[in-house]
Amino acid sequence: MSDNLIEVSGLVVEIVRKNIKNLHLGVYPPNGRVRVAAPLHLDNDAVRAAVVSRLAWIRKKQAEFEKQIRQSQREFVSGESHYYRGRRYRLQAREFDGPPGVQLLNNSRMEIRFRPRADRNTREAILSRWYRHQLRNQMVSLKTEWECKIGVTVNDIRIKRMKTLWGSCNIEAKRIWLNLELAKKPASCLVYILVHEMIHLIERSHNDRFRELMDEHLPQWRLYRDELNSAPLAHEDWRY
Repeated sequence: MSDNLIEVSGLVVEIVRKNIKNLHLGVYPPNGRVRVAAPLHLDNDAVRAAVVSRLAWIRKKQAEFEKQIRQSQREFVSGESHYYRGRRYRLQAREFDGPPGVQLLNNSRMEIRFRPRADRNTREAILSRWYRHQLRNQMVSLKTEWECKIGVTVNDIRIKRMKTLWGSCNIEAKRIWLNLELAKKPASCLVYILVHEMIHLIERSHNDRFRELMDEHLPQWRLYRDELNSAPLAHEDWRY
């Protein structure tokens, strides 16, 4: 086992040491990986004790991930199910001697157009570009709306695929990153993640003040969080 991994009651725990004051413990999808961000001065015994004290919570989170629906790898062919804003669509794949693209045909069918002989990765890239465009369009009005409600300024919102986070925030730069997968989730999930990251511009930690601010600005945030956690996960070749 490497220097940054320890075993606690049968759990493999990754330790990342940072120049921080407090220890942070997280359990991440899809398989409940346990990661601890620890202050530089904290030794492995102290980290082990912290993990032991939260074993029940860790097991609960891992059980939740185990129950979560997970799609098999998509091949981007006709008949597959794909999600957009929480709704499931049946894909219609069509060769097209023109510009590639995606469109919603109705409330249950999505069409992807691609050049003849386009391979799986090319088709995936076409759909990913469409998801990115749709998510960026959603953010235009949401950013302005929630900046006014919360009283913060976000300099930049960017989108990328992330394997362990739905969103992240660079507090100094006032920049928020959103996971591209949010384009597939209900709109309420996107609002929850955006507000969550905006609140971090006021309060860095997930402490009582953070939760009070969430309650103030988005009283139903726990319902939105549960909705996000219960939504189907995309297939990923998860590596860390």
